[in-house]
Amino acid sequence: MKEIGGYFEFEQLVDNEYYKDLLKLNTGRNALVYLMKAKKIKKIYIPYYLCESVYEILEKYNYEYEFYQIKEGFLPDFNKELLEDEYLYIVNCYGQLSNNVIIKLKERYKNIILDNTHAFFQKPIENVDIIYNCRKWFGVPDGAYLSTNCNLKGELKKDFSKERMKHLLGRYEENASNYYNYFKENDIQFKEESLKKMSDLTQNLMGAIDYKRIKKIRKLNYEYLDKKLKDINKLKLNTPKIPFCYPLYLENLDVENLKKKLAEQKIYIPTLWPNVIKENPQESIEYKYAKNILPIPCDQRYNKKNMENIVINIFKILEESL
Repeated sequence: MKEIGGYFEFEQLVDNEYYKDLLKLNTGRNALVYLMKAKKIKKIYIPYYLCESVYEILEKYNYEYEFYQIKEGFLPDFNKELLEDEYLYIVNCYGQLSNNVIIKLKERYKNIILDNTHAFFQKPIENVDIIYNCRKWFGVPDGAYLSTNCNLKGELKKDFSKERMKHLLGRYEENASNYYNYFKENDIQFKEESLKKMSDLTQNLMGAIDYKRIKKIRKLNYEYLDKKLKDINKLKLNTPKIPFCYPLYLENLDVENLKKKLAEQKIYIPTLWPNVIKENPQESIEYKYAKNILPIPCDQRYNKKNMENIVINIFKILEESL
């Protein structure tokens, strides 16, 4: 029975989800678990160039996996023939793999799972299992979308995210540094989170986002960065329709020092992913990409002036290091 009277709860916002018809789950890694269970996958091949959370979740549920290498352009360097219960896990790094490329990969390998963590706005493809991550693109406490034609038997529990809002609300009203530890605690907790439905809180927030505005800002910021930085960028980039970030690949430079100097100017550039640097030989493309690519933020929080500040500081630091 519905409670009547008393104090107000959080408001029901506009119901305008971008992927209203896709399966709504609590995390991207659990979206993979959903597919492993629903498709009865016995073995999955995953790239070395990958966030450790993926193979950690596979180990948690005792799934068999094997690593493969990528080649230039973030394409899989994989020549094995997959068995019926084996799948190839493809990561669309920085949104560099267009849907046309994915379709060709599907034709080549048949059994593929696409990780579109870096390509939220890249449309689903018929008969391709695709994972989309919400937290990497928007200020929400949980959430992933899964495009699939398979169904897992049994009803999933719904996640609850009211305790995961502190870092989001703290940064909104104050600053990021004061609430960074809460953000890290959340990340650690997600490692133990089981497969559940997306929380009502996140679904409510995802329905109220101005996606048109976000797409416009990301495109403009990316275009500016590319115009100013493409001459020093060693990556041959395919411009994604809606970018995740601007991946700047620098060779023969002290990239860690550059990040440190940028951080002194309150420009924080993460490393995607530290585990790749630890686990791969220095001559590998995976090591070089992980160590030398700066994923420069170009998202909806920033404007052209912010992008100008990033570019000015990058060139200033590079000149000082000569």
